[in-house]
Amino acid sequence: MSQYLKKEWVLLLGVITVLLFKSGGDGLLQNHMSAWPGMVLTAGLFVVVMAAIFAVVRHSDALAIKLGDPYGTLILTLSVILLEVVMISSVMLTGEANPVLARDTMFAVVMTVFNGLVGITLLLGGLKYHTQKYNSEGLKSYLVAIIPLALLCLVLPNFTSTSALGAMSAPLTITLVLASVGLYGVFLFIQTRSHTHFFMDEDHQDEHDFHGPLGSNLYHSIMLVGYLLVVILLAKSLAFPIDSTVSLLGAPPALGGLIVAVLILAPEAVGAAKAALNNQLQRALNLFFGSVLATIALTVPAVLLISHVIAQPIQLGLAPAEMVLLAITLLMASVSFSSGRTNSLNGVAHLILFVAYIILMFE
Repeated sequence: MSQYLKKEWVLLLGVITVLLFKSGGDGLLQNHMSAWPGMVLTAGLFVVVMAAIFAVVRHSDALAIKLGDPYGTLILTLSVILLEVVMISSVMLTGEANPVLARDTMFAVVMTVFNGLVGITLLLGGLKYHTQKYNSEGLKSYLVAIIPLALLCLVLPNFTSTSALGAMSAPLTITLVLASVGLYGVFLFIQTRSHTHFFMDEDHQDEHDFHGPLGSNLYHSIMLVGYLLVVILLAKSLAFPIDSTVSLLGAPPALGGLIVAVLILAPEAVGAAKAALNNQLQRALNLFFGSVLATIALTVPAVLLISHVIAQPIQLGLAPAEMVLLAITLLMASVSFSSGRTNSLNGVAHLILFVAYIILMFE
């Protein structure tokens, strides 16, 4: 037991920190944010969250070695996105009515991943290796599923709504649920059964960066879920100083949600950046594209079903400017990942779109 505690002391520290904040620390952050106790708590909270994030990457790397890709990256992606869906669902069930919560979260994930994180990763990899390779068949498979789901769920409701609040008809709701579940189910079959080679880089598929002895699959899986829970729970606590800072600066409320979303996606971002710097771009892109697809495919059915059960309105259609930005992003992704090679120019182009998204947020 002492051996495990010595190896996983960060998890123990994370659990203690969660208990501390959920038993009064959150209130202290809210009421004394500008005083020194609040500042010390915020700094300590950030350090623990970052330590847990790196532990998530460590255990996901271990699983990737033992299971091989695409299973290793799929486990990390599904763990993060499932917990994200749980967070959105819990807010819908217990918080104040917010019909655009799910829409804004999905759009933030799409823009952050496709433009921000992909842009940084391609730029870093391009600067180090000039040109990086990936399996274009795998990326095309992701886009074949992402493009119709993104447009059906985030654009089509604007043109078929039955009320000013964006409420959808029952047939359209059922269509979106079935399309999300059905398309994602077929994609998982392609990824894990019939066409697994689409999601592997033949030159680097067996190269993974992991330091230390490997444990059992069960051990690494339990540790992965444990650290992910710590990150998610503490990210919600970290939202208090973030929201206070955003309000103090007079920034739009959506900026706070974006920052929390970035924290939730941080395990994937760190893992993908390490993979790109090790010239394993396929693994990085599997994480990014998989998170975008899973976010839409799993969030939409969950929030639509919850909305129906609790009779709470939900609006999925984006604003006109956001629809244009989404269309440009999907088009840019289709162009960037069509040749099997990428460089720093692709990264800069995606980062420009991310900057445009941030500027649009302040308009």
